[in-house]
Amino acid sequence: MRYLVTGGAGFIGSHYVRSLMSPGWTSADVTSVTVLDALTYAGNRANLDPVGDDPRLTFVHGDICDADLVDGLIAEADAVVHFAAESHVDRSIDGARVFVHTNVIGTQTLLEAALRHRTARFVHVSTDEVYGSIDEGSWTESAPVAPNSPYSASKASSDLIALAYARTHGLDIVVTRCSNNYGPYQFPEKVIPLFVTNLLDGANVPLYGDGENVRDWLHVDDHCRGIDLVLHGGRPAEVYNIGGGTELSNKELTGRLLEACGADWSRVDRVADRKGHDRRYSVDITRIHDELGYEPKTDFATGLAETVDWYRTRRDWWEPLKSRAALAK
Repeated sequence: MRYLVTGGAGFIGSHYVRSLMSPGWTSADVTSVTVLDALTYAGNRANLDPVGDDPRLTFVHGDICDADLVDGLIAEADAVVHFAAESHVDRSIDGARVFVHTNVIGTQTLLEAALRHRTARFVHVSTDEVYGSIDEGSWTESAPVAPNSPYSASKASSDLIALAYARTHGLDIVVTRCSNNYGPYQFPEKVIPLFVTNLLDGANVPLYGDGENVRDWLHVDDHCRGIDLVLHGGRPAEVYNIGGGTELSNKELTGRLLEACGADWSRVDRVADRKGHDRRYSVDITRIHDELGYEPKTDFATGLAETVDWYRTRRDWWEPLKSRAALAK
């Protein structure tokens, strides 16, 4: 199978690519993997270094909004796994235009090429944030989207466009919606790597509002296994939730990170809450479990300890990223 992976130099995309290159990880015969990535601030070629010598891997530096480039790449692919997106809520609040351009127009550009070439399989990777906030229970895939941030609104829009192409044109497209990911190689603006790297450097960490906002945590390896199951067995024009099964308030998560880094609550700065901050996300994974046999395998305590240890030992990876981010402010 010939794969095109958009955003394959980012956190989740690069984990998926590294996994594809691992013997026995997927049931498919992986003949080639082409990564298309614009290498914006969160894309990093170094994320692909562990598989950089694999002759099956081709890296293309480019934009998913470049119709001519996308057309040529999709013409040579049997499957498209679409990770590429602007994905940070705070950045979307400060400036939404790039989120709409990349997440909506970029997705539609890919879909048009998939339509021209009748691509065999297209997986559109999305987020549980499109459902909005839920006080009790968990969102099923049939729940209407009700996004509350410019980021989640742009992702909800791209989800609906992808499903419309599937239903209108009969394309083999499926959408996945995941909960909060964590693991190695995550850009240090997201909460776990931000808090860990700050604490390792002796700096404080910011905790929004009362700290009672709840998220479900999903190890990136479990997420990528779920995507692979959907790629090979999911039903066209359907949505599959992928969750981790560990719900924690931001305050509870902060406590675990402080303990893992040998710090105490004096290192926490209470800051004003984020605008439109969703109170709780929770997805029901019954569909992917019952149809495809998915269940999360990474125990959160183990996964978090391994993640903290990775950042502790990989300053060579994250220190340059934080230095560049500081200079850009």
